[in-house]
Amino acid sequence: MQRQTLLRKAEEVEEVRKLIEQYRVIGIADLHKVRAPQLQALRGKLRGSAYLRVVKNKIMERALAKSGDKPNIDKLKEYLQGSNIFLFTNLNPFKLAMLLEKSKVKAMAKAGDVAAEDIIVPAGNTGLPPGPIISQLNAVGLPTRIEAGSVWINRDTLVARKGEVISQRLAAVLSKLGIKSVEVGLSLKVVYDDGLIIPEEELHIDLEEVKRKFVDAYTQAFNLSLNSAYPTTENITSLIQMAHQRAYNLTINAGIITPESIVDLIRKAYIEAATLQMKLNL
Repeated sequence: MQRQTLLRKAEEVEEVRKLIEQYRVIGIADLHKVRAPQLQALRGKLRGSAYLRVVKNKIMERALAKSGDKPNIDKLKEYLQGSNIFLFTNLNPFKLAMLLEKSKVKAMAKAGDVAAEDIIVPAGNTGLPPGPIISQLNAVGLPTRIEAGSVWINRDTLVARKGEVISQRLAAVLSKLGIKSVEVGLSLKVVYDDGLIIPEEELHIDLEEVKRKFVDAYTQAFNLSLNSAYPTTENITSLIQMAHQRAYNLTINAGIITPESIVDLIRKAYIEAATLQMKLNL
C-alpha cells in the first residue's frame, strides 16, 4: 500500500512537471473560501485558455525542483502556503488576472469574510414579521419600526465599511435580508511568466488610469510634433493648416494682394479708413 502511494505521488509529480514545462505562465491562486460551483464555472470559462489543477504544496514543490532549467522557477516555493489552485496558461499574466477578477461574484457573507465594498442596508420593508428579528437588526445598528405587520428599516444605514471583517451577528442579519455583500472567486497570489515573478499587488491594473495616461502621452507627443514642425502621418493635416494660417496672416499684415487675401485686405482698409474718419471728425 505504501509503495502504491509513493508511486502515485511520483506519477503526479511527473505530471505537474510536464505542465510546468509545457506552459509559459504559472499562476498560484488562493483557494480559500472559493465555492465549488464557481470553480467549476471558471474551469469552463477558461477551457482552452488555461488549465486549472489543485495540487498539494509538497507535490508542487517537488515538481518545481525537477524543473530547474526554467529561470527563477524555484522562487515560486515561497508562495506554497495554504490551500492553492494552480493555473497553467500561455495567456498574458495581466489578462489572466483580469479574467479572474471579472469571474468573481457576489455572495452571502459568512462570519470572518471581508466586505468587498461599503455595505449599506437600504430603507424599506424587510418583509419579515415582528419578533426576535427586531433586536437582531437593532444590534447591528439598523433603526426599525413596525408597519402593516412587517418590520421596516427607517433609513439607509452603513453597517460595514469596505475591508472590514464581517461578524457572525452581521452575517446572520445580512443573510435574512438577502443582501450579498462579499465577492467570492480566485485571487492570484503570484504569477510566474517565463522567468519573471509578478506578485499579487503588481497584477492589479486600473484600466481607466492606464487609458488616461496613454491619452495624455499621445496629446503631449502630438503637441510636441506640432511645435517642432516634425511631420508625421497623424499631424500632417494640422501642420499644413497651421502653415496656411501663418502665411495668410503674413499676407494680411504685409498688405500682399492675393486672390485669397484681397477681400480681407479691402475690409481691413475700410475699417482703418472709417476709424481715421471718426478721429478726424472728433
